[in-house]
Amino acid sequence: MLNSMTGFARVCREIDGISYAVEIKTVNNRYFKPGIRLPDSATFLEQDIEKLLRQNIYRGAVNCQLRYKNVSGEPMFDIDSAALKSYVEKLNDIQPSSGVQCGINLADLLLLPGVVRPQEPENGKAQQVRKAVIEVTTQAVEQLKKMRAQEGQSLADDLKRQCNKITQLLEGIKSRGKVVIGEYQERLASRVKDLLANARLELDSATLAREVALFADRSDISEEIIRLGSHIEQFLASCRSDEYAGRKLDFIAQEMLREANTIASKASDAKICSDVVEIKSCIERIKEQVQNIE
Repeated sequence: MLNSMTGFARVCREIDGISYAVEIKTVNNRYFKPGIRLPDSATFLEQDIEKLLRQNIYRGAVNCQLRYKNVSGEPMFDIDSAALKSYVEKLNDIQPSSGVQCGINLADLLLLPGVVRPQEPENGKAQQVRKAVIEVTTQAVEQLKKMRAQEGQSLADDLKRQCNKITQLLEGIKSRGKVVIGEYQERLASRVKDLLANARLELDSATLAREVALFADRSDISEEIIRLGSHIEQFLASCRSDEYAGRKLDFIAQEMLREANTIASKASDAKICSDVVEIKSCIERIKEQVQNIE
């Protein structure tokens, strides 16, 4: 079953008097690329959260953000009294020499670097926060995986439609290929007879057969049709059986396009070339959709 690389999840829970909110967004990326934003007091959880994300997400850019607050209203920060006192003393020392008279605003002082610091949780409290954050993040990841799986199913349905359309077009090309050689022989014979009519010469059947054989060899697309059909079967099988098939499907789609281009270059028939254009359009649609698959 295929998974999309695009998804979103948000889980909010209150545990032991603390309100937690975890938000995860994922978008397309060739590799697994985590981006984790945590409050300063929870930076010790970064490795745990990244490990959890890696265990559940194979590919994509992942943005995970954690917010939490104490429901009781108790502050989750400390004020560095020593730093605050040092700022006040330095301002008082500067004020007389500068000749500037102004009051010191406590609210402005709290904005200065190092005055307000995130509260460092004690060991027991830190373990409690870790357990709660992992629990909430796990729920968000499961929600995200469900959304990615649903979108992945929609992508798989569209890919199957495109592959079925290519298969139908290939059947038409295969049937048309059998007729093209006969039509070429008739056109060649008619043209040569017209050219030889005035000279009262007869067409050498062996020469005609040789020319037709050369044309048939140059324009033979049977192998390309077989290979393209095989690629489609492999593509559909990977969609059904490989959970993380994005890169593999991208490679197969490139091979499909290569075979289609070869058919177009070898075929000397307008109808076949028209069908190949439709096939290439389907393959480009497939390549576009595959970029969204994990």
